[in-house]
Amino acid sequence: MKAAVVRDELDGYVDLVDDWEPCELGFGEALVDVEYCGLCHTDLHVANGDFGNPNELNARPGYRRVIGHEGVGIVAKLGEGASDYLKVGDRVSIAWFYDACGDCEYCNTGNETFCKRVRNAGFTVDGAMAQQVVVNAKYAVKVPDGLDPMEASSITCAGVTMYKALKVGETKPGQWVSVVGAGGLGNLAIQYAHNVFGAHVVAVDGNPDKLQAAHNAGAELLVNRKSEDVPTVINQTVGGVHNAQVTAVNTQAFDQAIESLRPMGKLVAVALPQGDMNLNVVKTVLEGIEVKGSLVGTRTDLSEAFQFGAEGKVKPVVQKADVRDLNDVIEAMQHNQITGRMVFDFKSL
Repeated sequence: MKAAVVRDELDGYVDLVDDWEPCELGFGEALVDVEYCGLCHTDLHVANGDFGNPNELNARPGYRRVIGHEGVGIVAKLGEGASDYLKVGDRVSIAWFYDACGDCEYCNTGNETFCKRVRNAGFTVDGAMAQQVVVNAKYAVKVPDGLDPMEASSITCAGVTMYKALKVGETKPGQWVSVVGAGGLGNLAIQYAHNVFGAHVVAVDGNPDKLQAAHNAGAELLVNRKSEDVPTVINQTVGGVHNAQVTAVNTQAFDQAIESLRPMGKLVAVALPQGDMNLNVVKTVLEGIEVKGSLVGTRTDLSEAFQFGAEGKVKPVVQKADVRDLNDVIEAMQHNQITGRMVFDFKSL
């Protein structure tokens, strides 16, 4: 069957192979027929070897790592013990947070994504960019009825990531939130902030199409980072933001976001650019600034994020794509040319 696997040379692209087979089901595992899988910027990091060589983590000799963690599919087969959590025919997620140990201080305190033995789909285990994939039934989150599976694929990663990041930023009704980077992550951040948390939103981006999409999603103030001084516009217009959600993959975005915070503001780091952010010690101390990292979301976060989608409060901007065009889409993403999320259709294969 077809699967998109990381190249040996780790050049940022993938190979679409025809002879890939999922591993045998172990205890508590389920086999899923993949319907849709979106492409995330993290997939580009994996294919480029930025987190290490994923092919060296593959326990099956001769196999290369399958990317993808914005997957949704239908359970086709259950391994022993999996029926405690799923049944054949369930629609479930294949998310970046694949599973964890379940018994450490992080797992036991609702912070399971920080488990030291966490496994990630598309990096440490095979991901969803294939016709079939194996999941841990205990950790695969069911997609609620009423939520389009193509849209659910985007919530599986981008949606839950930003929903959790807004929680980390302690977002409250009536506050101002800046979303720095209005792409696939940012557009969903705007919708969750505006429609779920009841916040006012500033969208920052250099792409006019993305800024227009941000306005359509509920952003009330648009700032073009290429033609405007971002901190000056935000501070003069709304007095600074209560929290800044940074999804743009460049360090300048982080620096501008910090300067856009009002006293006691919170910067929530989501994107993963190479390098460091500038953090003025005097401003941090005298204004009570907080800097927090936010890493995807737990199973509970994903279940909640799905439900808001099913209720129509969040609608991902998605475009269907042919998996045979995957490398073309990767190149377009590298050049910041995609608005919303590109989702690959595996049902048609």
